[in-house]
Amino acid sequence: MAKHRFLPMTEQDEKDMLDTIGVSSIDELFTDIPESIRFNREYNLKPAKSEPALLKELAKMASKNADSVEYASFLGAGVYDHYIPTVVDSVISRSEFYTAYTPYQPEISQGELQAIFEFQTMIAEITGMDLANSSMYDGGTSLAEAAMLASAHTKRKKILISKAVHPESRNVVKTYAMGQHIDVIEIDEKDGVTDLIALESQVDDTVAAIIVQYPNFYGQVEALQEMEPLAHANKALFVVSSNPLALGALTPPGELGADIVVGDTQVFGYCRSIWWTTLRLFRGKFEVDA
Repeated sequence: MAKHRFLPMTEQDEKDMLDTIGVSSIDELFTDIPESIRFNREYNLKPAKSEPALLKELAKMASKNADSVEYASFLGAGVYDHYIPTVVDSVISRSEFYTAYTPYQPEISQGELQAIFEFQTMIAEITGMDLANSSMYDGGTSLAEAAMLASAHTKRKKILISKAVHPESRNVVKTYAMGQHIDVIEIDEKDGVTDLIALESQVDDTVAAIIVQYPNFYGQVEALQEMEPLAHANKALFVVSSNPLALGALTPPGELGADIVVGDTQVFGYCRSIWWTTLRLFRGKFEVDA
């Protein structure tokens, strides 16, 4: 039997391997290292404790830290602690949800298909849009894909994006745009919101989309109702990156004329982020280049 229960190699396994390479012990493997420079003492570590004693000690040490449970924290840049209803753990622990990873085998995937349907329905409702996909890869990708879709649909090569949009998302949009030879123009913010005068000065019939965040990176609520006419008067698409939790209190972007809405369900307390894209159906369908 092995000396340590979590290490599967037995003493016989060790002996067999040493016999195979022709040495009598593990120490013999290090004979080329002079004895004078070998580490020949105990590590400077505390004696091992039982699990309950160790947990008690670590909890005592951790209690010295300031934490987000007792104090308000404004760090996170879009990723924050949120209240998670206790029913969430009960639902996600049901085997029909967590055992079906891919919806390929119908006999084991009905739970996942149901979850995807509920997810899409909920996202479409809270954004005020007509339909939603079943999640993108990540946040920046979702916004960048929306920008590329807008460019392909309008056949235009200019994107206007507010500087009040998350800086990391703006960088991903720029990266995608570089490969498609699309110009990304950043619109200045003023007093924490998009400068409408600066935005209006850049809008023309070469713009594929206007992109804003709602609420924006600074926590301010953008005036979507004033931006929407600027986009549609020039036949550009209006793209909104939104916080779905905030949409429980704010007017949904779809009701304010957004054509595409993206967002992140991390704010609902999920352990991993699920980004999504919702679309406004118009002119029958989107005509997107392959």
